Amino acid sequence: MKQYLLSVHFVEGAPTPSDEETQAMFRETGRINDDMQAAGAWVFGGGLTSPDSATVVRVENGTTAMSDGPFAETKEHIAGFWVIKCADLDAALAWAERCAAACGPVEVRPFDDLSQA
Repeated sequence: MKQYLLSVHFVEGAPTPSDEETQAMFRETGRINDDMQAAGAWVFGGGLTSPDSATVVRVENGTTAMSDGPFAETKEHIAGFWVIKCADLDAALAWAERCAAACGPVEVRPFDDLSQA
């Protein structure tokens, strides 16, 4: 089985969901997590804190530098993710469709062959 990353995107400036909408999103993603585990597709998943909590680590010419904030200056950031294992891309896209309905845009990317060991 191939592994896929399903990443949830937060779009800066998008309307903030109400507390009720947020709780509904959490309930639905919890159901999806349970279904993924029952189907044997679940590998790992989690939500991330806001991009301003990030630290970027760079090593250049043997010197390490650390800076605050996200790596890229962008209006979209990864808000959470799932790592799943599926027979093929179509199966991963079916999971992603459920995830996107629950919590917004989801990008699907397969792991490279070296990561499949």
